[in-house]
Amino acid sequence: MDFMIINPPRVYPRRRDYQNAKRLVDIIICIVLSPLIIPAILLSALAVYLDSGRPIIFVQERIGRGGRPFHIYKFRTLKINYHGNHFQPFMKAYIRGDVGNDKIDNGTFKPISHQHIIRVGQFMRRLSLDELPQVLNVLKGEMSIVGPRPNVPWEVNEYRPWHYERLEVLPGITGLAQVNGRSCIVFDSLVRFDINYIENQCLSLDIRIICQTVGSVILRKSAG
Repeated sequence: MDFMIINPPRVYPRRRDYQNAKRLVDIIICIVLSPLIIPAILLSALAVYLDSGRPIIFVQERIGRGGRPFHIYKFRTLKINYHGNHFQPFMKAYIRGDVGNDKIDNGTFKPISHQHIIRVGQFMRRLSLDELPQVLNVLKGEMSIVGPRPNVPWEVNEYRPWHYERLEVLPGITGLAQVNGRSCIVFDSLVRFDINYIENQCLSLDIRIICQTVGSVILRKSAG
């Protein structure tokens, strides 16, 4: 594995209590919402199985805090025979800043076509239900509810030096970039949102991002 391992994350003494509180809040939210999360996970798993069989869970290596690799969990929403290797050049160019708004389809920088997605996958992606298994990543301490979205190793290989600042905190299920454009903004702008979050993170900001995420999901549902 040839991606860069960044220096140990900077320590902000005044935020040590915040980090402990954030971890506690992550666990509390997962436990409190478990009566909603568990049925949603079971129904989503059944939907994927009935639509496309196994595997139900998609496991992929991502790069987390400090450049450490971990395995992220998602519900599989792509067809079994779809590997996606052909879109790596596009995503590498996107991270390098070589892809402009004139090169995207449907207003997003995701090159995956609808023909590659299983029928139930369209609905799950619209409501972000495919991200539900990442609750396990949160409980394991590999992710937080709020933080920069983690990239795969070959994407991290394309980072510019300043991009590595986004690896100074635990990656998240949602983040400041996700509520400000998600896949519709260039990568440099996405990283600036992540760095802005890192420099200003606090519980009130986390709560605001969570609320905005819920609102975004509801709006996407209405639009769909």
